[in-house]
Amino acid sequence: MLVKSIRFNSFVLGIFALITATLLSFTYEGTKERIAEAKREVAKRALLEIIPLTRHDNDVLGDTVKIPIEYLSILGIKNGEINLARNKDDLIAVIVPTVAPDGYSGKIQMMVGINVNGTIAGVRVISHNETPGLGDKIDLKKNDWILDFNGKSLENPKPKYWKVKKDKGNFDQLTGATITPRAVVTQVLKTLQYFEKDKARLLKEAKLQSSTKNMPSIET
Repeated sequence: MLVKSIRFNSFVLGIFALITATLLSFTYEGTKERIAEAKREVAKRALLEIIPLTRHDNDVLGDTVKIPIEYLSILGIKNGEINLARNKDDLIAVIVPTVAPDGYSGKIQMMVGINVNGTIAGVRVISHNETPGLGDKIDLKKNDWILDFNGKSLENPKPKYWKVKKDKGNFDQLTGATITPRAVVTQVLKTLQYFEKDKARLLKEAKLQSSTKNMPSIET
């Protein structure tokens, strides 16, 4: 009887596990598109915060250039595209996706807007799991700390000062949180350094896309 009871209980548990897994699978399939759409909406808002409509006249969301594979590891991503901001076909800024891998609670996904002169147009955090009330102040909705990057470049300050003040750098840390801002500052610096290396190609690609778009069609 004991053996039968154990077998029966195991069978019931197996059925329960199967039903639970099936329900979770259906739930995921039903919500993943909504989650993806929510992420796209967050990204769209971030793009327009970094490069407002008053600065560009193109579709920043749709105007993109692929990131070469050799730069993906610098940016902390597996694949991605750079959004281009133009005014009268002239490239004025790029928005680069980048991820700080070493936040206090994991990865911090960001967008870094860089003007063609190498200065930062703006930085926005898209996704993170940092501690509420402490590390989450990297989010503009919680604190304006992220705005301190505006106007900064590889010359202002020099790369050796791209650290939080606790590490003898120029950037404030957050009260009660040092690891989170340290991770963000380091990754924004890496993103600027990436742009410096890839700038010539980006300008060339942007010009080529612009000339192709404006090329008159030939009727046959």
